[in-house]
Amino acid sequence: MDYEGFKGHVRESAEKFKQLDKNETIRLIGHLDADGITASSLMIKLLNKENRKYSISIVTQLKKEIIDSLARESYKYYVFTDLGAGQLSYIQEKLKDKKVFVLDHHEPEKVDNEIVHVNPHLFGIDGGKEISGAGVVYYFTKSINPEMEKFAHIAIIGAIGDIQEDNGFLPLNNEILEDAKKHGNMKVIQGLRIFGAQTRPLHKVLEYCTMPYIPGVTGSESGAIQFLQQLGINPKKGTTWKKLVDMDKEEIQKLCTGVIMKRLGEDNPEEILGNVYILPNEDKGSPTRDAKEFSTLLNACGRMNKASVGIGACLGDEKTKKRAISGLQDYKREIVNAIKWYEKSKGTSDVIQKEGFIIMNAKDNILPTIVGTLASIVSRFNDIQDGTYILSIADLLDGTLKASIRVAGINQKVDLHEIIKTITDKIEGCEAGGHMHAAGALIPAEKEQEFLTIATEILEKKGIEECVH
Repeated sequence: MDYEGFKGHVRESAEKFKQLDKNETIRLIGHLDADGITASSLMIKLLNKENRKYSISIVTQLKKEIIDSLARESYKYYVFTDLGAGQLSYIQEKLKDKKVFVLDHHEPEKVDNEIVHVNPHLFGIDGGKEISGAGVVYYFTKSINPEMEKFAHIAIIGAIGDIQEDNGFLPLNNEILEDAKKHGNMKVIQGLRIFGAQTRPLHKVLEYCTMPYIPGVTGSESGAIQFLQQLGINPKKGTTWKKLVDMDKEEIQKLCTGVIMKRLGEDNPEEILGNVYILPNEDKGSPTRDAKEFSTLLNACGRMNKASVGIGACLGDEKTKKRAISGLQDYKREIVNAIKWYEKSKGTSDVIQKEGFIIMNAKDNILPTIVGTLASIVSRFNDIQDGTYILSIADLLDGTLKASIRVAGINQKVDLHEIIKTITDKIEGCEAGGHMHAAGALIPAEKEQEFLTIATEILEKKGIEECVH
């Protein structure tokens, strides 16, 4: 892992960017998940500081049609953030007369071309774990303007959104975290690693806690309330439900001990405790105060086709932040609908469930932007065995299908990008992308049956291999 080589390349690439004519508009293309939105936000922050004009598009996936459409535009300069590494040869072919920058952390296509391509993989650094798209953009923008250091916390929200935090960060992300702490924009505290501490009632936080699982509490509202009462913690604060942020030190201590005792039969009973990433300048009780909740908020904006609202929230616009928070309810509603669809469709031809894998074909029953979210949620269900592959598919409006693959259980050492690529390589017109831990594909609608057949064959084989090992 050549960290210094990577940083040197970032500096060289930044110098090339500085030479661009300031009178020209920069064409930005970004990805719609939390990491993509934070990456775009950092780039916009830099362009605003540099008094440069820009035009931005946020896309679900960088398809050939999108690159074709970009090629018909009259811009001279193009910057791709958190995408583009898998389509370098096609970008080069179509945008050959343009100056192109690709700032990405996904596994790159192995080609030589004139694109300025900043990517940790080129230096033996795993972009899936070590640095997010927003992190790559952060190093790049900081090399152009050192004042960008004040926005390091945005890159950390991106890294958390891309599940790169495992009770701490690896070196590159950790360096960014130190910058965020230095400027007082992020504080790391030891506490309960439970989602919703800032915003949800305490009993609801416990009921929905699946990572880690709390026996007798997870999945049961009455179980959660009873559990709190047994610990001597009143779940109410006056007439309203108590939140985790309302609790005093003694109550938190009781809760921590109680959760660990409940989890004594599990592998790591104390894994519920650890680093919690707080943005101290955000309001207490707001989903923007906890970095994990902030990343979910941004994901919601992207998945609900409101990426610009997410960018506004990252840039600190209070009005837009409020819009992002109110839109979170719509996103939650869509997720609940997706889970209900899954529960209702079990046992039908739309949900193929066999030894070692599940394939869910939601068609037009759920939003295509949340197929990955549905796969992630199903992979955490208690009745799903560790190591089970979860593949979900839904229809996109343009006549293609979007697929996402996940695996149940933590620390599963399988390369999901490799698996989805093995499937798509056998089918003409398919495109695969993603990381080792979360991957996806685009499939032409007419290839749906072929994709399902080949996916079933390959996942069946994988299931058998896992059993043999």
